[in-house]
Amino acid sequence: MFKNYLKIAWRNVVKNKTYSIINILGLATGMAVAIIIGLWMYDEVSANKNFENYDTIYQVMMNQTFDGNRGSQQALPYPLGEELKNKFPDFKAVAMCDWGQRHSLVYGEKKISKFGHFIGEEAVSMFSLNILDGSKNPLHDPYSIVLTKETAGILFGSTNPIGKTIKLDNQTDLKVTAVVDKEPKNSSLSFDYLIPFQLEEILYPWIKQYHKANWGNNSWQVFVQLFNNTNPQSANAKIKDVVIAHFTDENTLKHIKPEVFLHPMRKWRLYSDFENGINTGGFIKYVRMFGILGLIVLLIACINFMNLSTARSEKRAKEVGVRKAVGSGRKQLINQFLNESLLMSAFAFILALGMVALVLPYFNKLTDKEMSLQMANPVFWLIMILFTIITGLLAGSYPAFYLSSFNPVRVLKGNLKAGRSSSLPRKILVVIQFASSVVLMIGTIIVYQQIQYGKNKPIGFNNKGLISVDWSDDIAKHFDALEQELLSSGAAISICQSNSPPSNIYSNNNGWEWSGSQPVEKSVVFSTITTTYNYTKTLGIKLLAGRDFSKGFADSNSVILNEAAVKRMRLKNPVGEQLKWNDRPMTVIGVIPDIQMQSPYRPISPLTIIFDKAWVGNLDIRLNPGMPVSKALALMKPVFTRYNPAYPFEYRFADEEYAKKFDYEELVGNLAAIIAALAIFISCLGLFGLASFTAEQRVKEIGVRKVLGASVFNLWRLLSKDFVILVLLSCAIAIPVGWYCMNEWLKNYDDKYRTNINVEVFVLVILVAIVITLLTISFQAIKAAIANPVKSLRTE
Repeated sequence: MFKNYLKIAWRNVVKNKTYSIINILGLATGMAVAIIIGLWMYDEVSANKNFENYDTIYQVMMNQTFDGNRGSQQALPYPLGEELKNKFPDFKAVAMCDWGQRHSLVYGEKKISKFGHFIGEEAVSMFSLNILDGSKNPLHDPYSIVLTKETAGILFGSTNPIGKTIKLDNQTDLKVTAVVDKEPKNSSLSFDYLIPFQLEEILYPWIKQYHKANWGNNSWQVFVQLFNNTNPQSANAKIKDVVIAHFTDENTLKHIKPEVFLHPMRKWRLYSDFENGINTGGFIKYVRMFGILGLIVLLIACINFMNLSTARSEKRAKEVGVRKAVGSGRKQLINQFLNESLLMSAFAFILALGMVALVLPYFNKLTDKEMSLQMANPVFWLIMILFTIITGLLAGSYPAFYLSSFNPVRVLKGNLKAGRSSSLPRKILVVIQFASSVVLMIGTIIVYQQIQYGKNKPIGFNNKGLISVDWSDDIAKHFDALEQELLSSGAAISICQSNSPPSNIYSNNNGWEWSGSQPVEKSVVFSTITTTYNYTKTLGIKLLAGRDFSKGFADSNSVILNEAAVKRMRLKNPVGEQLKWNDRPMTVIGVIPDIQMQSPYRPISPLTIIFDKAWVGNLDIRLNPGMPVSKALALMKPVFTRYNPAYPFEYRFADEEYAKKFDYEELVGNLAAIIAALAIFISCLGLFGLASFTAEQRVKEIGVRKVLGASVFNLWRLLSKDFVILVLLSCAIAIPVGWYCMNEWLKNYDDKYRTNINVEVFVLVILVAIVITLLTISFQAIKAAIANPVKSLRTE
């Protein structure tokens, strides 16, 4: 019986080639979208699961209250690691870690700049790094270094690197003690090399001098591993007050209320958002959203199948009548039609796999992933088979029950007529289908508008023609000569030093006091930029009042404020005001506008710019606008090679770095746009099929109308009208749904930093939907309208 079902199913597929192709292509596209989104979702939810100790690794975090706001942070005090290791037996391993930075690695004539971490030696076993060669405890010696396989290959080629010596930043010799696999892209631990954390204290004596016992400076990360039988809640309770216990300033303690807690690895990637000290979710909302969108696209494809199958019910009515007359039960007929849909689903799945294989490399590039189809994995095939069966049953269930319900007597007598009521379910499905597509169109447009709103918002300085170069000891030693040669070459017109690049602010500090400030306001956090001379000139910042730091003044106790800081301090005439920063007297010498260096969708923080020659880590260079960029960089390269020989000449354009702040939103926007386009394509396939069937069903009516004088335009309008009405009804349903969904999404952004939803969006969507509909159905409508009426009427 099953063989017979398949044979009949195959004959129907071959007999109705056009409808079969439309059905299979539509289903395949929907299935391909669902598979790709499923792979993307799996990659997100499986982040960090490559670590063997996934369930017992935690990042130590801290809640603190600043200016009345309870915030959660990963930055912690330097002594915390030793405290947890020595006084809390719940922890199997504790590893301090910096935030990562680029350093130069030199071996012989080869010099490269790579990103890595100073990290505690217990991190190797904690994160179960895959050691390919070398010591099992490779970070025990302070003067050691662990390289990834890729970094080792660049420096040593095919030579075994173990035991070889690398020079770090042209000043410290480190022995290669291990080579490890590079972590996958969905891992939270990203590095090209690892260096023992204890070396940081050796290389930078100021750490030992200022931070060894400083519980108020939060500049490091701490990772811990619990013993398998340790209760995380119990460990949380024990360490909660570990920082508070070391505070000596009762007033600060009273207002800040630091509280330490453990954040599990399973939540690092998808549950990283905190509000008022409570974990509120994170990227998981987008994983869920795209999961729903994938199901919607698949549902749209299934609706196509249902519509075309039921639309052609009259063609198969006699078949159903004959089968019932010779004894077939309804159950048998349902099984037959479900087998047909399963066969179509199988063909669609094969085509979908081909589509996924073709587009997956481009999708990986778009999303910065390393996903694959996992063809050799039996679990993958089990999931795909179930997916294909469920899709086939979903697509074929309604047609199977509908077709098997026909009355054989009425069918065989020729009394089965498809009246208005028979087409109602199809119309409802078309409305649902197009409404879903229109909602996706609305979402895509508003996401794009939000991105453009952020990009077009003034940032308060000129980031075009501005580059940043990482600081080094060699640059520090030869800065004056380097600056002079760069300016003399004509490649640069201004140069400055700072502690962070123009695309970010690395430091935040409290402890400020001003005239009329209350004790509680000493906990207010101000962003901090340290620099020397020419900062505002180099970045293109226009002073609103006062002056910049100048060699003609003693500016070691001077500060420049932005407008937000002036407003927060309630200063009416800020220039000349006397402030205190942790009891250090400071004088306001200038005011600048609010400059946007951090998130373009969040309020600009109060900013203090301080003169400090020792606290710098970045070189900002304003290129000569009258010289081609390529020529300016070519002139600068030999200068840096001479004065910074251990580093390759690497630079970052400030405008490109700022553009990366939109990567998150652009990823969401690009994915939404792709899904919306495919949903519309699938919907149009369905419309094309239905238009073809409608034209075929009304061919004799069209012939009569042509004989009676109807024009091609009149016939086109007749056949198009019903579809346009359905699409307009879809828009009427989709617009309020789309408005609500996108209004909720925009609430993630501050009121001043989000776009408005304008009526023009909905007008545009309606016009686009109508145009797409008319373009889709016009081919069939015009084809039917210009057909020779003699051929259609001769059959009567």
